[in-house]
Amino acid sequence: MASAYNRRKQPELIRRTLLDCAAMLALEQGLAGVTVQAVSAAAGVTKGGLFHHFPSKQALVEGVAADLIERIDAEIDAIMARDPVPRGRFTRAYVETTFTDPAMGPGSRWTALYLSMIVEPGLRRLWAEWYAGRMDRHRSTDDGPTLAMVRLAADGAWLAQLMRDDGCPTPDLVELRARLLAMTHGP
Repeated sequence: MASAYNRRKQPELIRRTLLDCAAMLALEQGLAGVTVQAVSAAAGVTKGGLFHHFPSKQALVEGVAADLIERIDAEIDAIMARDPVPRGRFTRAYVETTFTDPAMGPGSRWTALYLSMIVEPGLRRLWAEWYAGRMDRHRSTDDGPTLAMVRLAADGAWLAQLMRDDGCPTPDLVELRARLLAMTHGP
């Protein structure tokens, strides 16, 4: 085994490992399980190594949230690239991502993080900044009350699906997805 003194440094690999381990712990134990000790042990990194990449637990959690947002962003971009109709393109991609996202439901690996984005101010800020940036970027094609309602309905469907095991009535997601997508094509 190589010692710390002669092994090649791979900061991006270590950072990625820390993010993945933190996400795994959030899935298994909720955000309360994302401790500096638990993440560093799971990643095989010293606490000092973790703090080199993330100066605090909050920075680590925000890093995991930012990573999730980047993945969502990439998925939306991929869907938009396949959509030939400019009007409502971002909204359709948002709906598709929301309805096909593995986070749709209580067993998702991202559910704890998504829910934390609702209640944790730092995480909520990350999401709000991403969303505002996307809306600025797509204002010419995705502005207006109907498209806003479609995006909000997709968010509501995600939340209803999450709560289905608690007796919350859930819509037929296939039908709802189709209706929402149809609404993006105009009146």
